Amino acid sequence: MGCSFSGLNALYDSANGGGDVWINEKRFRILRQASFPNVFLVKELISDPNKIKDPSHVSDDGTYAMKKVLIQNNEQLELVKEEIRVSSLFSHPNLLPLLDHAIISVKASQDQSRKQEAYLLFPAHLDGTLLDSMKTMQAKQEFFSTLEVLQIFHQLCAGLKHMHNFDPPYAHNDVKPGNVLLTHRKGQAPLAKLMDFGNARPARRQIHSRSEALQLQEWASEHISAPFRAPELWDCPSQCDIDERTDIWSLGCTLFAIMYGVSPFEYALEESDESPQLAIVNAQIKWPTEPNAQYPNDLNLFVTWMLQPQATVRPRIDDIVIHVDKLISKYSPLK
Repeated sequence: MGCSFSGLNALYDSANGGGDVWINEKRFRILRQASFPNVFLVKELISDPNKIKDPSHVSDDGTYAMKKVLIQNNEQLELVKEEIRVSSLFSHPNLLPLLDHAIISVKASQDQSRKQEAYLLFPAHLDGTLLDSMKTMQAKQEFFSTLEVLQIFHQLCAGLKHMHNFDPPYAHNDVKPGNVLLTHRKGQAPLAKLMDFGNARPARRQIHSRSEALQLQEWASEHISAPFRAPELWDCPSQCDIDERTDIWSLGCTLFAIMYGVSPFEYALEESDESPQLAIVNAQIKWPTEPNAQYPNDLNLFVTWMLQPQATVRPRIDDIVIHVDKLISKYSPLK
């Protein structure tokens, strides 16, 4: 794996377009910065579909998304390698695939040590994230229909099921609308893909001491978004088993957000007199009261089912998929 220094220099000099960068044997033209930090929209100059493992991921017009990661120490290098390793494990229509990657050395100035950079290549999804769609709809005071909510959510569950049923099971560890790419399709349900596996880890671990519990809490506070973080990651017991149901909590928060535009605990983070940890640990859900944001009670009960403070009584992903299938059948128009 490698990347030419001339390509790297072009990346620095022409980040807004026109520069070229190599990822292994493939050459890409940088078109523009994407809506995500350190992500660029790139176009392959000489397309060779045979060099992409899965032909279904070949772009019709040669356009892809490229994530650039600056590596300044061994810890960052190991984190990037782990993200690449984990991203390469999964193959599912509702998980964003890693198409190619390269870790290269970068020329540094005289007063700096030699550095490295990683380049990760993904399919381009120009419609942005579920969070982007939610913000646009909020500005117009629009909401997803009940069926659209269930269709989007079903796809997230399908992708997460692939991770949870892996051997060993993996937790995504940051399920939220900002990590869901949403592609709008005329006459069809939007296509949802879960992305960003930088925090994904084997889901099951045993906590044997207070120091291990505090270490997990510290890691979670740095890597998992607070409004979507499970109670056991805010206040971890000194003796407990952690498993993939931390994701189920985040999934419940995400379903609420698809419906109402925010996490059910967003208010606790915004209101100074509220304790976010207390609201989350006690599952104090703040339901909207606006009449134009009402959904069937089935959906509210579905959210509540996932937001059980005790992880041991939360449903697992297989049960959730069965339930969402039933709800889709119930709320689909009659054929």
